[in-house]
Formats: sequence, C-alpha cells, structure tokens
Amino acid sequence: MSPSLRIAIPLAAFLTVPLPAQPADFSAVERSAAAELARLHIPGASIAIVRDQSVIYTKAFGIANVETGEAVRPEMLFRLGSTTKMFTAAALLGLAAERRIDLHAPLGTYLKFLPPKLSRITADQILSHTAGLRDEAPMYGSHDDSALGDGIRAWTDDWLFTSPGKIFSYSNPGYWLAGYLVETLSGKPYADAMEARLFKPLGMTRTTLRPTLAMTWPLAQGHEYAGEKFTIARPAADNASGWPAGSIFSNTQNLARFAIAFMNQGRVDGTQVLAPEVITLMSTPHAIPPGEPAEAYCYGLGSRQFRGVRVLEHDGSRMGYGSEIRMLPAQRVAIIVQTNRSGATLPATMEAATALLVPLKPPAAPIDDQSPRLTAEDISRIAGVYQNGAQRIEIAARDNRLFVKRGAGAQVELTRRGESLFSAADTRFVIVKGPGGRSEYVFSGGRSFARVP
Repeated sequence: MSPSLRIAIPLAAFLTVPLPAQPADFSAVERSAAAELARLHIPGASIAIVRDQSVIYTKAFGIANVETGEAVRPEMLFRLGSTTKMFTAAALLGLAAERRIDLHAPLGTYLKFLPPKLSRITADQILSHTAGLRDEAPMYGSHDDSALGDGIRAWTDDWLFTSPGKIFSYSNPGYWLAGYLVETLSGKPYADAMEARLFKPLGMTRTTLRPTLAMTWPLAQGHEYAGEKFTIARPAADNASGWPAGSIFSNTQNLARFAIAFMNQGRVDGTQVLAPEVITLMSTPHAIPPGEPAEAYCYGLGSRQFRGVRVLEHDGSRMGYGSEIRMLPAQRVAIIVQTNRSGATLPATMEAATALLVPLKPPAAPIDDQSPRLTAEDISRIAGVYQNGAQRIEIAARDNRLFVKRGAGAQVELTRRGESLFSAADTRFVIVKGPGGRSEYVFSGGRSFARVP
C-alpha cells in the first residue's frame, strides 16, 4: 500500500470522553437480543459490555445445545472465527515493540525459505491485508502444531494474486503467516505462544486455540440452520494450519479483559500487559478498502465512523459460530457478542447497546441515486474475468448492459450506483481503474479480484 494511504490520527482521537456514572437500564438490549435470536434463527448467544475498567453487563440467552436443551451460560466458550485476527495482530505487534521484528522489513529477513516474491512482502502488509495474498479458509485439516509451518513452507509465489502493496484485499492466509511469525520469533508453537504472550498475562484463563482443552470447559455447541431446522455442526471444524486467522475458543468474560486492556493503553487490573505502542498501531488506519473512503483497516481491526463516533471492530464466522467485538476507545466502551450459529451476529442488539451507552447522531438519510449512465466505453473497460486464487468473477457485456457471474452462481445484471460502484442482487461491486482507465480490479465482499490478462 502506498504511503499516501497511511492516515495520521490526531492525538484528540485517543482522548477519553467522560461518560455518566449512573447504571444503565439494559432491558432494551435484552428485548432486542431475544427478538434477534428468533428472527435470525440463532440458538443462543452471550453478551458482555465494558465501560472504563469494568464489565458492567453480562448475560447469556437461548440454548447451548439443541439436542439436550441446555441453556447458554456466560462462562461458556464459543469459537470466535476471524475476531481471532485482533489477537494474532496484538501478539506480533508485541514482538515488534520488543524490536524482534521490523514491520516494514521484507519477511525473507525472518523466514529464509520463502520464495522470491513472497520474501519481499512485509508484516505491515499482511496485518493490513495489502500483501496481495489470495484468500481461502479451509475448515478441516490437521490438528497438529506442525501444520501451520508445514503449510506455509509449501507456499509458492502463486499465492500472490497481485503485486504486494497495490490494493486492500482481506486474506486469511496473510494472518496464517502473521501467526507463523509469532511462532518463529517466540520459539514456541503458535497456540503456546498466544497463551504465554497474551492469554495468561491478560488473565484470560478460559481462552485457548486447542479444541481438546476447550472441550474440558463449559462449551456452547456450534449449530447450522437449514430447512427450518437446527442441527449441531458436526464434525466440529478444525484446521491447525489456519488457527491464527480464526480459531480461538473464549467466552465473553475473557474477551472483556482484552477490551479493558485495549481501551486503557494496555493496562488491566493495574498491570501493564500490552505495550502502549501495540494499542496505537492497532488503532491507526493502515489501508483504505476500495470504494469505502469513510472506512479503514488498522491491524486486526476495522475502523469507521458510526453515527458520529469512531468505532474499532471485527466480526468473525467459524463453522457453527459467529462473533463481534466493537470498541469505542474515546468513550472507553466495548460490546462483545458471541453466537452459536455459523456466521451469526446480533446487529440490532449491538446498535441498541451502543446507543444506550454513547450519544449518537441520528442515522444518515439515504442519498438519492445520481448514478451516471453506463456508456459503451464503460462496458468495454469493465467487461472481463477477475481472479483471487480459486475465486473468480466474470463480467460479461450483452445488449449494452453488464452481467456478473461469481463462481458457479447465476449470471445477474450489474446496476450502476455511482462512478465506480455497482450492485447485483444486494451485493456491492467496486470497479477499480488501472493505468489508462481500464478496470484493473473488482472489489466485493472485502476481497479484490485482479483482471486476468
């Protein structure tokens, strides 16, 4: 990513805003959670809310196991999915704070086996999703610690779908590589390094990457919903080669300890656990997703303005589970949601909790669509095939219109919504121009796809 995309954050962005000390009435949050469980077909959920240095609210909802009817309890573990990335980032940034890695040095400096093109990417690029690495997230694989390194040692330069530093594109493998750096620089398997560097110092005593340890504690079973029926997601997904991108087991009480440390410059229970430099780097935007000028990606966290306040957040989806952590550092408020259905979060409940604790501006009014008409020149420069690893987008021209086909899906007409913004069946597509005005990338669902010559 070019230096022009690195944004300086003014000191005022980190100053705290005093909040009322009186206890909040969480009844609206509870009503919203109960309604969303029913509406979104989610068996159960757990919520924790942090203000300043304390957990001010925690409650579990619904069913932990549809076969036994056991209720969810706040101490139960859920799997996080991609919310794991903020923890992997924190561990690697802690090593950077100790001067054991230069975030802007070629990774070949530390991993001598990397092939030529991969050896030139940097930790900054993998943490900010600007390394040009393709994306995939296989749910099943080896359970052995060696799987992470074995997988990365087998990489070739074909893992790059475009040149490093050119564009933002969300990549799970980038965080596998970040986790392997944590493992290599710590001299311990990734799961043990995370325990030693983060979980134990933070007092996250019921947090682990190891399924055989997680199953010895109270655990909410993961579920799928299909055909108007819940089923337990079995066999449970596990792939040690992808743990750094999305596999932590934890509960809302433990996750609250990380949030407290994050919003208090690395301190929890009066102890400095995370270096302040780690918090600063994780709070600083490092990349702008195409077509999203009001949003940014930091290291392991997304940043955006939400109704007048700045939020740092990440959600996650793992087979059987969903999660979201939202932090408002200036107000020192955090909201944590975990669910036990694949990819599910509680968006209305998250908004209700945010509105309860922080003064928000009214939602912005919809903007009238003033889209320019699609011209013959537009059609010519946009039509083509775009690729990200095994994922493929085809845009075809027909009858002076454009049609998009993603993977094995059906062909759907593209409707123009702005100069570079299009939509099809409620999916956004951003067309990114290259030299000469011809489209070079299509950006959709957080991923970029490079034009195939």
